[in-house]
Amino acid sequence: MSKASMNDTGTGKVSATENDTGTATENDTAERARDARELGDAGSTLSTAPREEREDTTIGGPTLGIVGWFRWIWRQLTSMRVALILLFLLSLGSIPGSLIPQASVDELKVQDFKERHETLAPIYDSLQLFHVYSSVWFSAIYILLFISLIGCIVPRTWQFVGQLRSRPPGAPKRLDRMPAYATWRTTAEPGAAREAALAILKKRRFRAHTVGDAVAAEKGYLREAGNLAFHIALIVMLVAFASGQLFKSEGGKLIVEGDGFSNTLTQYDDFKSGSLFNTDELAPFSFTLDEFTGTYERSGPQLGTPRTYKADVRYTTDATGPEKKAVIEVNKPLDVDGSKVYLIAHGYAPVVSVKDGRGKEVFRGAVPLLPIDNNVSSTGAIKVMDGYRDKNGKKDQLGFAAFFVPTYGGKGSGQMFSRFPALDFPVLNVGAYHGSLGVDSGLPQNVYQLNTDKMKAFKDAKGNVLKKTLLPGDSLTLPDGAGSITFEKEVKEWASFQITHQPGDAWALAGAIAAIAGLAGSLFIQRRRVWVRAVRGADGVTVVEMAGLGRSESAKLPEELAELAGTLHSEAPSAPDPAEKTVEGAEK
Repeated sequence: MSKASMNDTGTGKVSATENDTGTATENDTAERARDARELGDAGSTLSTAPREEREDTTIGGPTLGIVGWFRWIWRQLTSMRVALILLFLLSLGSIPGSLIPQASVDELKVQDFKERHETLAPIYDSLQLFHVYSSVWFSAIYILLFISLIGCIVPRTWQFVGQLRSRPPGAPKRLDRMPAYATWRTTAEPGAAREAALAILKKRRFRAHTVGDAVAAEKGYLREAGNLAFHIALIVMLVAFASGQLFKSEGGKLIVEGDGFSNTLTQYDDFKSGSLFNTDELAPFSFTLDEFTGTYERSGPQLGTPRTYKADVRYTTDATGPEKKAVIEVNKPLDVDGSKVYLIAHGYAPVVSVKDGRGKEVFRGAVPLLPIDNNVSSTGAIKVMDGYRDKNGKKDQLGFAAFFVPTYGGKGSGQMFSRFPALDFPVLNVGAYHGSLGVDSGLPQNVYQLNTDKMKAFKDAKGNVLKKTLLPGDSLTLPDGAGSITFEKEVKEWASFQITHQPGDAWALAGAIAAIAGLAGSLFIQRRRVWVRAVRGADGVTVVEMAGLGRSESAKLPEELAELAGTLHSEAPSAPDPAEKTVEGAEK
């Protein structure tokens, strides 16, 4: 290793030694072995990283018994190398979860993927790629990483605590062997030089004490503390992730303006939870959607781009509590008793009314339709299940396939499409059917789709399905006195909300922040030791030696030692060389 060079400080001369001055000592094998041992002792415990140990082996191979093999496996599993490999595998295993639809997120997308990829789907299913985060292989990596980190961190933490309670080791015999070294002769007494060095080092926040004829000091403990904090933070994040998956709940609800929601299981459109979640733990709150407001860019290259999406709601935290007002926006959820209500989608719900063959109104309400493009062209179904009778008084059911555009752009062309997402020119197109809607079969069905397997279409004069494009206030009269449907002069808006409860989020955030802080400390803080020896030389003049040793090579260590040497030199200035004294005496 190269030695650090110390230049003139201005008040005295500080010299650097590059080679040993004693040639005979360098050639002595025992002396060199002792120096190497002293250097190793001086640098010991600069890190709490576990040392690699070798098992006793013979020429024929390792002599490991059951306990020996267990110890070897445990040592490998708890090594930092294996922990990093497992962390990499965990990151690698997360990639399919972001590229392939997950059943825990959207079952419909998974079904659609399986229908479109009949060859790949069975392979993905056998590899559990539709359930990545609950798969056996992902859980195995997760658990092994958890064990590896704990087995690695616990002994290192105790070792680090022991280092904090101990003092820096004494100075090696040969300080000039250190990577950074400086020496000079001074007129100060050895004790005074050591006291000055001790005061300077403590002022620079070194842990310092006097050992024999030298001062030993150490600094940079936060490097190892940051390293341990980083790995402990990883454990916290793993625990937070696991608890979040086990105790989470997540559900969706579409709400039309004026309607409300109560946080009970029956109120959700869809609901999923972790294996340890109890539905009795649902937070007792409710809210009502008063108004949804959406604004869009009216000109320029971003025409139609949403500018404002917000939902004005009133909510209560219990049945008898007062109502409070709140505004829910995208990425600005409503937080109630640990549950968060996110605004995730928006659409329109035209208000329609249906009359039977005798002129009696059997249905009136806002029908939410689902958007299919960026301009909120929407499709859905209008279902009249109860109360309808034809002109003869016979019970029947009606179904209408609906297509809605908020800003009609097909005027004159007969095409049905929207050219802007706002309600500038609303138009509703309906196709009429009658018969069995299939709601009495006991099988679940999509409320936004019309199943016409057991239904008959009303026919127009040409024998086609009876359809009509309606403006607000227009009606479609069904043939043979079957009734009518009217597009009322009102279009409400709906918003879709996601209600989530994930208890591990706060811990995961705290762990992430701690991991970043710990990683920064372990990367940018250098742990180093400094020794200052002051002894009286053979000619009676005090000789000061300073040396520094870091955990890793760095240009900052010689610079810091030079600065310390300059400060100490001002307290213990250089003594004149013997040659200078002789010249001065001759002149006199």
